[in-house]
Amino acid sequence: MDARLLFQAAGASLVALIICSCEEYPAPYEAGFYPRATPAGWWNDEGASGSAKIVVHIGEQKAYFYKGRTLVGESTVSTGKPGFSTPPGHYTVLSKDAGHVSAVFGDYVDDYGNVVKSNIDSRKDSRPKGTHFDGARMPYAMFFRSGYAMHQGYVPPFAASHGCIRLPGHMAVRFFENAPVGTPVTVTE
Repeated sequence: MDARLLFQAAGASLVALIICSCEEYPAPYEAGFYPRATPAGWWNDEGASGSAKIVVHIGEQKAYFYKGRTLVGESTVSTGKPGFSTPPGHYTVLSKDAGHVSAVFGDYVDDYGNVVKSNIDSRKDSRPKGTHFDGARMPYAMFFRSGYAMHQGYVPPFAASHGCIRLPGHMAVRFFENAPVGTPVTVTE
């Protein structure tokens, strides 16, 4: 009988400890704001106004989205790898294409859809016999310089693209929806 009472007391103490040790989340969480600690990025434009502006830091592999002077979003990115660097400079969004498919980068595939040669540059890589070009999907593309765009894609923690700026899917959508044609884009080292 004493063991049963001891077990019940221990259980009740554990429940009380768990309930009493819970802390309240800070106010930003309650408002739906997610801090910079989120690996892929965060977005909170509630109450923000002003013209859109994008700043990309190649060394940090980060992109920042502003409305007026207010930072409303931050995303991890993957910029151009060595030999295909993303050019620093001041640009603007020239055009947008939510369903863009590359005419240059992709794979050579056979008639059954099997990849015969992957990650090719159709300007340089010869096409194996019996294959056709399958362009890389680049959803939510925002072109800021001829041949260069920000778009959804694979984002490892290092520069890995052919010069474009890749964003994780949910962040690519946010940037795309909030940056009209003409939005300034600054790319810095």
